[in-house]
Amino acid sequence: MIVLASESKARAALLQGAGLEITREPAGINEAEIKASFRRKGAEPGACAMALAEAKALAVSARHPQALVIGADQLLALDRLWLDKPRDRAEARAQLVSLRGRTHELATAVCVARAATVMWHDLQRPRLTMRAVDDAGIDAYVKNLSRDDLAAVGAYRIEGPGIQLFERIDGDYFAILGLPLLPLLEFLRRQGELAA
Repeated sequence: MIVLASESKARAALLQGAGLEITREPAGINEAEIKASFRRKGAEPGACAMALAEAKALAVSARHPQALVIGADQLLALDRLWLDKPRDRAEARAQLVSLRGRTHELATAVCVARAATVMWHDLQRPRLTMRAVDDAGIDAYVKNLSRDDLAAVGAYRIEGPGIQLFERIDGDYFAILGLPLLPLLEFLRRQGELAA
């Protein structure tokens, strides 16, 4: 049994698209408190993303000790600023204005736990450079944001119209979508959860 410690439709779709049968269960952890703690310590975003992924996997693993539990998280870092999911269109617009013409990092962590023990983890750091989109272009984009777009940090999804915002992308495509899928699949093959 494989459990995704998340309600994320995007991560579930990636796993299901790869042929995995999964169930989803939200971890119910206090993500804001963990992020605040790492910000106070001046930690780098990758360490925080990994801590969040581990906390999710361990919380759900404690409830399903026989299952392989996948926890994942992603933080958008623009220099020293960490962006969260926008609360509304105004915040989405502000995030896009801060990102335009600049390069940001998506620290994307995945962790697998069983019996409340971390078995494996991976961290990817794709970098994305947004075009210098003018105000009119940002306003037009924000006007057409979907609910799923607003649920994405940075208010974009590169698998949709958000790709038009970018001039350069470096790093793993699946990590940008929120899950380092290829390393995860390799781990699951080694565990006998997938055919070699």
